[in-house]
Amino acid sequence: MSFEIPVSTVEQYDANILLLSQQMMSRLRPTCVEKSVVGRTFYGERIGATAGQDIEDRHGDTPLISTPHSRRRGSMVDWDWGDLVDEMDEIKLLISPESTYAINAIAAANRRIDKHIYDALGGTSAAGQSGGTTINNYDAGECRLIESDGTVATAGSNHSAKTATALTIAKLLTCKQLLDEGDIDPARQRYFVHNPYNMTQLLNLTEVKSADYNTVRALAQGQIDTFMAFKFLMLQNFQDEIKGHLRDSEAETADEAVECYAWAQNAIKLGVGKDITTDVSVRKDKRMSVQVYVRHSFGAVRVEGPAVVEISLKKK
Repeated sequence: MSFEIPVSTVEQYDANILLLSQQMMSRLRPTCVEKSVVGRTFYGERIGATAGQDIEDRHGDTPLISTPHSRRRGSMVDWDWGDLVDEMDEIKLLISPESTYAINAIAAANRRIDKHIYDALGGTSAAGQSGGTTINNYDAGECRLIESDGTVATAGSNHSAKTATALTIAKLLTCKQLLDEGDIDPARQRYFVHNPYNMTQLLNLTEVKSADYNTVRALAQGQIDTFMAFKFLMLQNFQDEIKGHLRDSEAETADEAVECYAWAQNAIKLGVGKDITTDVSVRKDKRMSVQVYVRHSFGAVRVEGPAVVEISLKKK
């Protein structure tokens, strides 16, 4: 059973459960292209750009233009959550906590999905016919990286130690430029994931908070939904397995900078082996306790490197 139950008994004189604040829904899942998966791995098939040719003769041979094919491999990860409500405890309660347990578990499941996607944005990708080639996000032809001081890392190079600074308009413009230089279709929705500190710094910029510069009305809402074609998505700095996703930058002094990302829709393929499933049932082997059980199976892989920009930003 849940060993925390006794604090919610009748002696507390409280008929309501307060579900403490936490991220409830997946914020990154809508940015991905999803694929139903049967098996331990899945592939994201890719087709590269081609060029035709001008016709300069009559009745000539039909050209055969070789279309480049490639693929990326993702791996599935099974996840579950379970807790018990003891039948004898439930008699003493003014509440039935099973539904709140389920909501709490589903929130944890959604946060785990976001971790898969966030890790895929900046992690390695498995390439090749069977996924035997490892592609780093900083490899030439893959993602572009922006240092914590706003300078752009040389293509094919990882981050180097810099003096970390917060998010600015200039840094957003650099992200946009790198995506544009990668020939990323501007019709694809673009996203920017950040922590609370950098949103605060952005909101404090005159160009963002002043109606003379834009129609965002950011201060009225206390947030920015979309700015400079980027839809902003906030995640927390990593704290533990319960809260937080954003990794510290390995190139900076510990706890100084975090890795944030600008990317385009469908740059990440999300494999769905089993979507979030909930079961609430009586366990006869546990003295008739009610078990709340949630499970899912997901995996994510970066399928288009040039559609992702990694940027180190001051953490706090």
